[in-house]
Amino acid sequence: MTALPTNTASTTNAITDADILNFALNLEYLEAEFYLRAVTGSGLSDADVGSGAGAVTGGTQVVFKTPAIQQYAQEIANDELAHVRFLRKALGSAAVSRPAIDLSNSFNAAAMAAGIGSAFNPFADENSFIVGAFTFEDVGVTAYHGAAGLLTSKTYLAAAAGILATEAYHAGEIRTLITELGAPYLTYANQISALRAAAGGGAETMLSGSTIVAADSNSISYDRTTDQVLHIVYLSAASGVVSKGGFFPNGLNGTIKATAS
Repeated sequence: MTALPTNTASTTNAITDADILNFALNLEYLEAEFYLRAVTGSGLSDADVGSGAGAVTGGTQVVFKTPAIQQYAQEIANDELAHVRFLRKALGSAAVSRPAIDLSNSFNAAAMAAGIGSAFNPFADENSFIVGAFTFEDVGVTAYHGAAGLLTSKTYLAAAAGILATEAYHAGEIRTLITELGAPYLTYANQISALRAAAGGGAETMLSGSTIVAADSNSISYDRTTDQVLHIVYLSAASGVVSKGGFFPNGLNGTIKATAS
């Protein structure tokens, strides 16, 4: 795939393919940092974050007790790193640098808002890690589905569909692991799901021993607008203009970084 020309950066109010891919890149930075730090103790390299990249707060190596879960985590980390590199290459010089990311205070705030407790550390153990991963995976699927209708290039639409499929594999994997864990982790996940639904316009299917797939009544995966995704990752209410907070304390980088309402 050839890089997007640098003149695709938005000069008017119109949203371009580059804007949408950069929006996705911000989310991939977040996922890559979460998984890489969990499996290796270190995040993205300087070569993968752009110049003047924001700092990452929190995130330590998880002590996995189950070899299979550790291997799943490593595989997802590798996939998210590949997504970052793919999008940066596609965008070329138009790629935004990694924004500041918070993997500590954000989870504490999410836990409090979801009614889990005053603090939650997804790096404390493998079970907590799985719940932390659940926080992101369904958001990625809905974000890519929502963005698909905004892309004008068939080439980039096909690439986005491919990434969406991979993210859906990840989400299914994490959702299955959570149902196998049972209480209290299944309860925590559904509390997070309810929080996302409140902030991001619904688009959630609660987990149970017999319900894994997140889809609507037509068995089509949910989609979210960029506004709805921003409300979730900023850990903000479903209404009101917001431009930063939660997992992105200084906001996303690029054109799509503030909600319209």
